[in-house]
Amino acid sequence: MSKVDKRGRLADDPFEYRVTKNGQVFISRGGRQVSTIAGARAERLIRDLKNGDEQARQLALAKATGNYRHSNERR
Repeated sequence: MSKVDKRGRLADDPFEYRVTKNGQVFISRGGRQVSTIAGARAERLIRDLKNGDEQARQLALAKATGNYRHSNERR
């Protein structure tokens, strides 16, 4: 099990994404759009999505949405 997703949230409720022709990335989760990424951030995200496996893609999408840390994690 990954140290990043110990509770399996990304596997149980994964992010979905759609890349438009003009380079925007629409990110949704649970059937609802949660974020739109454009510009240089979108280019980096698209590159990360193409190069990674499914777990790496889910982590990249979580980081891009900002739904990654809520400051209650143990160190």
